[in-house]
Amino acid sequence: MTLRKFAGLGALLSIVMPSLALAADEVAAPVLNSGDTAWMLTSTALVLFMTIPGLALFYGGMVRSKNILSVMMQCFAITGLISVLWVIYGYSIAFDTTGMEQGVVNFNSFFGGMGKAFLAGITPASLTGPAALFPEAVFVTFQMTFAIITPALIVGAFAERMKFSAMLVFMGIWFTLVYAPIAHMVWSGNGGLMWDWGVLDFAGGTVVHINAGVAGLVACLVLGKRKGFPTTPMAPHNLGYTLMGAAMLWVGWFGFNAGSAAAANGTAGMAMLVTQIATAAAALGWMFAEWVTHGKPSALGIASGVVAGLVAITPAAGTVGPMGALVIGLAAGVVCFFCATTLKRKLGYDDSLDAFGVHGIGGILGAILTGVFAAPSLGGFGTVTDIAAQVWIQCKGVGFTVIYTAIATYIILKVLDMVMGLRINEEEEAVGIDLALHNERGYNL
Repeated sequence: MTLRKFAGLGALLSIVMPSLALAADEVAAPVLNSGDTAWMLTSTALVLFMTIPGLALFYGGMVRSKNILSVMMQCFAITGLISVLWVIYGYSIAFDTTGMEQGVVNFNSFFGGMGKAFLAGITPASLTGPAALFPEAVFVTFQMTFAIITPALIVGAFAERMKFSAMLVFMGIWFTLVYAPIAHMVWSGNGGLMWDWGVLDFAGGTVVHINAGVAGLVACLVLGKRKGFPTTPMAPHNLGYTLMGAAMLWVGWFGFNAGSAAAANGTAGMAMLVTQIATAAAALGWMFAEWVTHGKPSALGIASGVVAGLVAITPAAGTVGPMGALVIGLAAGVVCFFCATTLKRKLGYDDSLDAFGVHGIGGILGAILTGVFAAPSLGGFGTVTDIAAQVWIQCKGVGFTVIYTAIATYIILKVLDMVMGLRINEEEEAVGIDLALHNERGYNL
């Protein structure tokens, strides 16, 4: 009887154990999370919404009526161009980790490999994310929207004076040599230069805003001032468009920041909250600074304050708490106001729509303050235990980005100027880019 029992038990185990092993394999396999996927799909649409129509309207309203279509056209053309380049090689440069090793500085610390060129190997079944929970195709598109808006932001610095053909070539080269490598250094993971330094950049303070702001400053200096600047009045022709664009940016930015959690979780929820707090604080900070300085608050001012707050909280959104966000927002509103007005007037550069004053300065301020308010001792949710050390790391990241972007942008622009010329002629500038280069008018009365 005993032998029969053991024989029966052995037979039972021979049937059950393979089933248990198969079940274990099924549990261990990555499984798509529909909630995370839905949130990332939504965030991707929100970030694209920031460029078209958000940024197109925000910038379009601030130029003169004869140039509104040129600015909007540039935003749409950049969206198309960068989307295609991202698929061909941009995603691979930014996120291919071939040859990378933590603590080792080599070529792949700066520049990703080409293993994902033409999105090789990406199928509907490919999953990614913190725990491989949503389709890699969604991640590709989400990051594509970041790659789109960054060069589009630069448009604000040279608005009303750059040739459309030169703009397209410049943006393609700049995306290849500046945006994609900086994204790789910061976000690609172990072995990335600034990743290994420990730079905190949750959603693009360095990658997007400092990058675009510094490039914009270099571009406006290389192209020179608009004809008549600063003596000729160049008032925004439709601030209603600008306010609508700012509102769209505000809403879309929740996808930008909260979506960077790459999951529908507590980090995304806190990122959404601190984004709202910082933006509101910056809007009020700019408004009151302008009120005190100029005697009246303006619609353009509060719209600019909104964007300054959104920019400054971007690198910090995943690590700071509500009170840290309040301080960052207030500081951004006040500091960016003085940089976009007093500092610009004193230095005399023609940053048409304050791309550097808002995005460059706001990004730098936010990146540095992230090192302060990410500390749990100041209400943050990061792992910062030594604030001074983290601030130094943040400053290193800022300094490297400023220097690399400035030098690379300058070289690209000077070479293009020699090869094809950058600037429209005086007659075209007087007529307006809409009619001179696109044979259209924004308004036909």
